[in-house]
Amino acid sequence: MKAKEEIWATYRQTGDPCAREQLLVKYLPLVKNVAGRMAMGFPKSVELSDLVNTGVIGLIEAFGNFDPERGVKFETYAVPRIRGAILDELRALDWVPRSTRAKSREIERALVKLEHDLGRSPNNDELAKYLEITVKELHTSLGDVASTTVLSLDEMIFGEEDNRQIPRVETVEDRSNDSILAGIEKSELRAFLVVAISNLTEQEKLVIALYYYEELTLKEIGEVMRISESRVSQIHTKSILKLRGMVREKFGL
Repeated sequence: MKAKEEIWATYRQTGDPCAREQLLVKYLPLVKNVAGRMAMGFPKSVELSDLVNTGVIGLIEAFGNFDPERGVKFETYAVPRIRGAILDELRALDWVPRSTRAKSREIERALVKLEHDLGRSPNNDELAKYLEITVKELHTSLGDVASTTVLSLDEMIFGEEDNRQIPRVETVEDRSNDSILAGIEKSELRAFLVVAISNLTEQEKLVIALYYYEELTLKEIGEVMRISESRVSQIHTKSILKLRGMVREKFGL
């Protein structure tokens, strides 16, 4: 069986559709890998097979737009586009209930308020008390909200200054606020995000670093930190809600 490099060489020289088909088949595991990792942050009602099917569309689009002259590996170019196709489809379906979105904003505001009042990150007992719910109910709420945090900050994009792919968390863009964010310099957002992340607890910083930069799964992070996967998910969700809340407060979103 020919290696990818050989097939790529054939395709570039001849544009052979058979070579194109062979390459797409060889990159299917990449789609499954991306979809599988994303599925871990979504409700069980979201089928992995649906994510894979949508991801394949992103793969095909990436293949059609790929320019090898940029000096970027196809895998590096394709991953953010596969993820983008999946996220676009989920946004189009509007699969997050309004009640969950409202709950997300409520927790987000509570985290920012308590952060100001206490001068530190609130613990779960303090957050639950402020929200007038039990700690158990807070954990349930964080579980419900967890899926909404993936859409805005877990997307991989290409930076404008080079060909390096970066998590959207570095620019803190949210497509629902494109018109608002259009006039804000990304450098200003990045600078503020550095400050915002510094206000997270050491545990939260570690989860953010391992998830977005080392690209570990929640289960793998749990093994590294010796805590449960559900606990990692709660920490991740709280971290993202804090960051999102601080950004909204700073820029009046």
